[in-house]
Amino acid sequence: MRLRIFASGSKGNSLAVRSASGQLLLVDLGLSHRELKARAEACCVDVGEACGVLFTHDHVDHFTGVTQFHKHYPDVPLFANGDTADAIAAKSGVSDGWAVFETACEFEVGDFRVTPFSMSHDAADPVGYLIEDGAAALFIGTDTGVVTMGVRDAFGRCDCAVLESNHDPVLLQTSNRSPTLKQRIAGRSGHLANEDAAALFREVNPPRLKVLLLAHLSEECNTPSLARAAMKQALADCDRSDVRLAILDQYAPSELVEIP
Repeated sequence: MRLRIFASGSKGNSLAVRSASGQLLLVDLGLSHRELKARAEACCVDVGEACGVLFTHDHVDHFTGVTQFHKHYPDVPLFANGDTADAIAAKSGVSDGWAVFETACEFEVGDFRVTPFSMSHDAADPVGYLIEDGAAALFIGTDTGVVTMGVRDAFGRCDCAVLESNHDPVLLQTSNRSPTLKQRIAGRSGHLANEDAAALFREVNPPRLKVLLLAHLSEECNTPSLARAAMKQALADCDRSDVRLAILDQYAPSELVEIP
């Protein structure tokens, strides 16, 4: 399995995973179609080859490119649970092309076996994913205020993880954001803080994990160095020098990640 993250953050999220046999699967279309194609082409990825697109939830930073994507590639199925599909359709105008699944029920997309699990976020019915191709397993868990049971279970089974490490609580509370927004971000339906992500690692310590990618960092309320330091301490506490740690970027694609 090979992975490219095209963008991660509040201004847009999208990634591509390729199976051992070469099939391509996309997760979220949070960039404009033009920007998505440009970043994908820079990584030698043709998004039109995708066997499907998985959507995590109905916030615009995860679906803004869906209208133009569906116009250009109408035969690529769009996967979401019912509430998310309905919400994105209402906001984007894309009412056809949806392949609806039930949260917590496994399904297949090409070579991939996909398990969606519930997240705690202020969206219609947000999910994360465990994506397996028979050789490796990828965990995608961002946009959640608390760690759900589904998150713990999927995180414990993965070889590579894209895990939210959104904010530093001190930077959040001293930022210029409104009290309401601060409460939302720090609340049960908001985003994971750096120490929340580190605590998850300490609790689960996934035995197969080799690559850990910290995602959805706040530009105003976090820094890469703070996120890295918190997780590095967790890795050290668990004696996991075998895990490669990296920080994802809002403005540039990641390097190619080979899993495992």
